[in-house]
Amino acid sequence: MRASLLQVDVNEGESVESRRRRVAGAVRDQAAADLVVLPELWTTGAFAYEAFDSEAEPLRGPTFEAMAKAASDAGVWLHAGSIPERAPDGPLYNTSLVFSPSGDLAAAYRKIHRFGFDKGEAVLMGAGDELVTVRLPDTVLGVATCYDLRFPELFRGLVDAGAETLVVPAGWPERRRSHWTLLARARAVENQAYVLACGTAGTHAGIEQAGHSVVVDPWGEVLAEAGPGEEILTVDFDPATVAGTRERFPALKDRVLGLDRPRR
Repeated sequence: MRASLLQVDVNEGESVESRRRRVAGAVRDQAAADLVVLPELWTTGAFAYEAFDSEAEPLRGPTFEAMAKAASDAGVWLHAGSIPERAPDGPLYNTSLVFSPSGDLAAAYRKIHRFGFDKGEAVLMGAGDELVTVRLPDTVLGVATCYDLRFPELFRGLVDAGAETLVVPAGWPERRRSHWTLLARARAVENQAYVLACGTAGTHAGIEQAGHSVVVDPWGEVLAEAGPGEEILTVDFDPATVAGTRERFPALKDRVLGLDRPRR
């Protein structure tokens, strides 16, 4: 299976509409891939809090339409990163969109863990409450977003729902880049799953982005890692490795806490 992670440069000098057109073109260029992944809030920037309200769009808004068309044109599964979604009843959500190769919406995930503590996303956006998985022909995707990466129980839930490949779009800051790689590897090892973590490049709202998108295998080995700038990271991986790893080293079967069964 071939995955392409598009590490998009999110700078304030480029309009949302210009970036949307540019990214759609980049997705169309990935016709040789099976899965394409975009970062979190790449239209506005994950730290551009003042733009969330003005740039928020309905689920089936301009980004939805552009990405659905790009997925269909390229014939790829597309995790289109996330958008600031304005729900019909008013609240904003950090919502990820996943499209099939026909351009149909396969899943939407509203980010559960909002970053900012008592400001920013944590107070400007509502929290999702549903785990989301997507079945592809060769693997099952578990969908999470950025700050979710710090909460292992979410990923356990995705694995319990059948996830084998964990996809994490993000707008991760450079100042905590060491955590980004560490946590991506930890989630891969503890869940014996692939992790595809796609971040942004550039600087917005005064926050330098980490870049360094990464693909990690079920043993925690880094298969590919991007640099700090805008880049397309493409990697071939074998989804069957997940089942093989879990069979040869069946640590998940020894779980006790959180399960309704007696200790062996």
